[in-house]
Amino acid sequence: MLLGATALGIYLGHRVRHLSDTLKEPFGILQAALLGLVGLILAFGLSLAVSRYQDRRADIVTAANAIGTTYLRAQTLPEPVRSRSLGLLVELNRRALRVSDRVPGSDAADAAEASEELIERQLWRLAAQALDAAPVASAPRLYVESLNDMFDAETARVAALSNRVPTAVLLLEIVGSAVALGLLAAYLVLLGRGRVAVVLASVLVALLLVVTTDLDRPTRGLIQVPDKVLKDQLASMLLPPAAPTAPPR
Repeated sequence: MLLGATALGIYLGHRVRHLSDTLKEPFGILQAALLGLVGLILAFGLSLAVSRYQDRRADIVTAANAIGTTYLRAQTLPEPVRSRSLGLLVELNRRALRVSDRVPGSDAADAAEASEELIERQLWRLAAQALDAAPVASAPRLYVESLNDMFDAETARVAALSNRVPTAVLLLEIVGSAVALGLLAAYLVLLGRGRVAVVLASVLVALLLVVTTDLDRPTRGLIQVPDKVLKDQLASMLLPPAAPTAPPR
């Protein structure tokens, strides 16, 4: 679109070049004002995409830490809740990684999120059993607290994956850039110079828009939210539990 708008601007500049003395001043004022406005819009869109990307990186670290804390506290529960909970937490981490690999809003992502919720319900049922068996013991109470924090952290992480830059902002960036570059190309042709420069400007603006949209696609493209922290957490959970089997109370 941007290169097409630039080519159209060059063509229109050639067609009205015989009126250059009349059109140079209004074209110059208009394209300068529009370029300034589009520059602000592009900066605003990029800042929105970057902030959302940073939030997703922070959310995945928080979720991984919450899973790790819950796994450690689950080791202090009595059997059989202990073994069953540890196995479900490992599987929950695997499901969390599946969510990270799915396109937000797709059927595959919905299925992965539903499987996560199923395991969460099973974990909560087991936690309730442990708490009912020992209502005054500290281990089940601490475990229930960390389990609730883990659910909240995972919900925030999944929600952040779907928190996209508004479509209206992206459309405004594309359309505004196309119009501004078209006017700039026409203006430079009226002046009789700068055709290569305006083509390079179109390419640079297009790359900026590509980076903005790529940052806004957390599971696709070249810039993805790294899930290494979840993989490292899963690897540590596959090791033998650090705490010995808790005796029944």
